[in-house]
Amino acid sequence: MPSIEARDLTKRYGSFAALSNLNLKIEGAKCVGFLGPNGAGKTTTLKIFTDLIRASSGQALINGVDVHKEKKKALDPCGVLIETPEIYPALTPREALSMISEIRGVPRQERAKRVEAVVAEVKMEEWMDKKVGKFSKGMKQRINVATALLTDPDIVLLDEPTTGLDPRGQAEVRDIVKSLKQKNRLVFMSSHLLNEVSEVCDEVAMIDHGKLLVYDTLTSVTEKFTQDGGEVEVHVDLLKDIDDKTLSSQVSPIAGVVSAEKVAARTLRIRMTGGLDDQSRLLSELVTLKIGVVSFRPSTSRLEDTYLKMIKDTL
Repeated sequence: MPSIEARDLTKRYGSFAALSNLNLKIEGAKCVGFLGPNGAGKTTTLKIFTDLIRASSGQALINGVDVHKEKKKALDPCGVLIETPEIYPALTPREALSMISEIRGVPRQERAKRVEAVVAEVKMEEWMDKKVGKFSKGMKQRINVATALLTDPDIVLLDEPTTGLDPRGQAEVRDIVKSLKQKNRLVFMSSHLLNEVSEVCDEVAMIDHGKLLVYDTLTSVTEKFTQDGGEVEVHVDLLKDIDDKTLSSQVSPIAGVVSAEKVAARTLRIRMTGGLDDQSRLLSELVTLKIGVVSFRPSTSRLEDTYLKMIKDTL
C-alpha cells in the first residue's frame, strides 16, 4: 500500500518557521489535496519529500523509507512535478520525454513504449512530434505531468499543477489528475484553490502558517462547520424548468430550508440548517416532489466559507 508520512516535520529560515511540527500520514490509492493559502508551507513540504531541501528537524517518509537518508530507495516509486519546469522549446514531446526517461533509468527497450503511454495518458498523442515551443501553457503542463509518469509511479506528488493556466488549461490538467486515480496511485496534490481540490480529490489536508489544521474527507471537514445550527448552501440541478409557484409552495416550506431561489431556470440555490443527515432528508423530499432532480451538491461558496473559518484561527 503506497504511503507518505511527515513526522514532526519542521523547516526554519532563521526565526521564521515555514513548517512547524507537521504530522501527516496518508495511505492507500486515492487523491489527497494539500490545501492552503500562498505561503502556507505547501511547496516547502513537497520539496522536503523530494529532498530538494532539508528539514530542520523531523522526518519525511515514503513507503516507510526516510527520504533524506535513503533518497533513491524512497523516491523510486514516485513521480514528481514541483513548481513549473520548462521543456526546451526546440524539442518535441517524444524527444524531450525520451531524454528524460534515459536520465531516470528507464530501460532502453522500454523507453519508446513508456513515452507513447504517458503521452496518451495526458491526451497529447497528436502533438507527439510537434515542437514544444509552439504549445500553449496548458499543453506544456500536460507534458510536464507526463514526465512525472514516465516510471509508472505508485505515488505522484504535484505542486499546484494548474497555476498560471487559463480556465481551459486548468480543466484539462484537472481531468488528467482525476484519471491518475484510476490506476491505483496515491496522488498528493498541493493547491490554494478549494474548488479545484473539491472537484479532483477524495480527501483534503489543510495547512496554514506551516501547521496542519485538519486531514479528513472534504465532506467531513465541511460537516464540522455545519453542526450546532450552522447553515449550508446547496445547489440543485433539475431536468426541467421550475416555476416560481412550485418553488414557493413546495420547496421553501420543507423543514430546515432557510431560503430557496432560482439562479437559473433549472438550478436552485437552497440555504438550509443542519448537517449531512439533514441534507439527505432534504434530497429525499425534493425527489419526492418529482421536480426532476439530477444533481445535489454543496455550493463552492459554502466550501470556501468552511476553509476561511478554519484558517481564521491561525491568523
